[in-house]
Amino acid sequence: MRTTNSPRISGGWRRVGSAAAAATALALAGFGAAAQADAATPHKVSARTIATQVAKAHVQYTNACATSPKKGYAACDALRVTGGTTAFMEKQAAIKGVAPGTISPDATSSTPTGYGPSDLQSAYGLTSAASSKGSGETVAIVDAYNDPNAEADLAAYRSYYGLPACTTSNGCFKKVSQSGSTTSLPSSDSGWAGEISLDLDMVSATCPNCHILLVEAKTASMTNLGTAVNEAVKLGAKFVSNSYGGSESSSDSTYDSSYFNHAGVVITASAGDSGYGAQYPAGSRYVTAVGGTALKQASNTRGWSESVWNTSSTEGTGSGCSAYDAKPSWQTDTGCAKRMIADVSAVADPATGVSVYDTYGASGWNTYGGTSASSPIIASVYALAGTPSSGSYPAQFPYAAAGTSALNDVTTGSNGSCTTSYFCTAGTGYDGPTGLGTPEGTAAFTG
Repeated sequence: MRTTNSPRISGGWRRVGSAAAAATALALAGFGAAAQADAATPHKVSARTIATQVAKAHVQYTNACATSPKKGYAACDALRVTGGTTAFMEKQAAIKGVAPGTISPDATSSTPTGYGPSDLQSAYGLTSAASSKGSGETVAIVDAYNDPNAEADLAAYRSYYGLPACTTSNGCFKKVSQSGSTTSLPSSDSGWAGEISLDLDMVSATCPNCHILLVEAKTASMTNLGTAVNEAVKLGAKFVSNSYGGSESSSDSTYDSSYFNHAGVVITASAGDSGYGAQYPAGSRYVTAVGGTALKQASNTRGWSESVWNTSSTEGTGSGCSAYDAKPSWQTDTGCAKRMIADVSAVADPATGVSVYDTYGASGWNTYGGTSASSPIIASVYALAGTPSSGSYPAQFPYAAAGTSALNDVTTGSNGSCTTSYFCTAGTGYDGPTGLGTPEGTAAFTG
């Protein structure tokens, strides 16, 4: 998924992460609960050989949106794998003792090609919480346009990974328009469908017991997306994820009060996928701005390591000092007088991406990345932590846990060049690209 920090046109907005698949030079990582059937297969080649094969992994991308957007609306910029081999495929080939070339590159994979629920739960200390918590909580996903296959694709993802069914009939899943209608839905869009599948699957992976509310805005304008946020809150969701964004403007303070000022509700927003630079609504003082990391398995106590996601000068997690939004009282970094992005972070690098099942924008299993993945992950971690207290602003919760074992401090990597180092470079403690760090359990996400 890519962020879109290009200028906002007449109030138009872009999806922050629309689907980007695993990229070049992929590092050896745990690549998913996807092949559970192969878990007992002996390693027939050395770790060095596997690493060498994985380093050769490559993919090709295609833009899933065939037409240019209308004036005032943002391009969906949906990217997905159309050829090549992902790191997951390379690793499976190595485990089976076969040459990577025997794994046929195919955009339509019959099995997942990225991290699955058990990987994400393990990486973020959520295995126990995910199995026992989240019941009664509703995580809302706000996106533009309609994905007609959303419920069926969600069912396929959850069935593959052995997660409990989440359907309209059992009351777990609900899809509505920005006005709350279950029948009068927006026009369908194959690009945004990939985004929708990604968001739904990340809620499922992180909080399997949570209910899911999908609110579809009729267009990708801030007015309609913001109206969808309000509808999600109106329908009772205490956790609302937003995987879209655009350049900042002087109108942001108005948007803040109109759409994002919901005390007692968690609202997360993707920090962006175009590298260093602030964007909105991640810049709103009322939301939890979520940055992105590269997540890899490691030989340490945690079993995982993370660094700032930075694929290139134009692709990586967003961060920066807002030009317009006031600094919330709980944010105490001294280099930025206004709102600083981000607050926390989670996996977003397409090279260490997540598995997603989508049959409207794609043809089954794909590997996705971007801060569109990290935003719903963090919203779901909040849901595992429990309902926020009335009147609270949950964006401040992680700040009370700063410097503790409740967060994994990300200290390496950068997402571009900046005058004030921590705006774009990771270090001990708070930094822009990864905020306070990534979850280690749910303790940092409760008031």
